[in-house]
Amino acid sequence: MSTLKLAFVASPHPKAQAASAQLSQTYGGVDKADADIIVALGGDGLMLECLHDAIEQPQKLYGMNFGTVGFLMNDFHDDDLHARLENAVEAHIHPLEMRVTDIQDRQHAALAINEVSLLRQRHLAAKLTIEIDGQTRMPELICDGALVATPAGSTAYNLSAHGPILPLQSKLLALTPISAFRPRRWRGALLPHDSTVTFTVHEPEFRPVSATADSREIRHVKQVSIQENSHVTLTMMFDPDRSLAERIITEQFAY
Repeated sequence: MSTLKLAFVASPHPKAQAASAQLSQTYGGVDKADADIIVALGGDGLMLECLHDAIEQPQKLYGMNFGTVGFLMNDFHDDDLHARLENAVEAHIHPLEMRVTDIQDRQHAALAINEVSLLRQRHLAAKLTIEIDGQTRMPELICDGALVATPAGSTAYNLSAHGPILPLQSKLLALTPISAFRPRRWRGALLPHDSTVTFTVHEPEFRPVSATADSREIRHVKQVSIQENSHVTLTMMFDPDRSLAERIITEQFAY
């Protein structure tokens, strides 16, 4: 018999709540702080919340889908859960660290599992300078915004902005413009995973820009620095036929 201690976390959806109660009774759910594995019942949004929680208290995460897309989740079955967990394939990811200076020279920091994005706050286009590892690579990008995505997050907002899908083991980051006006044909860049990307906002008082790390938003920014935080490792668990690495590859052939 498995000795794994499981904690069940559910979204507010009634079906997810009912499944959580049923699984807790069947498998003996424990408090999150005492668990070996967190079983998340919901959608990708819930999984992102659990991943952020795991930054402070590292625990393995196994999701079952009660959401719409469920890219980060496994299919829901209420039987043989211990066997599924023992046979699961682990995916290890590192978050992005965002460091921001706003127009009042206040400093902010946040971590992102999927991406860090910059967006114009008003009708005026953003004007950005992009530096990679301290070297100016684009003196002026006129756009609605730009983002830096991890491989795990490359199929989310990055893909919607026509950015590339990155295999999980690629050790790359995607730098993707959002509705670029000038240079109009620039489609972004693929960067080594240990790169530091710095955005400097031109005329930040006149052309206000916000920066968001997943759901943490900082408004009226003037400079944003982004790099992978290799000191934080997050572990997600997937059924062998639904591994995250395989799913990312499969997504490249979706039509």
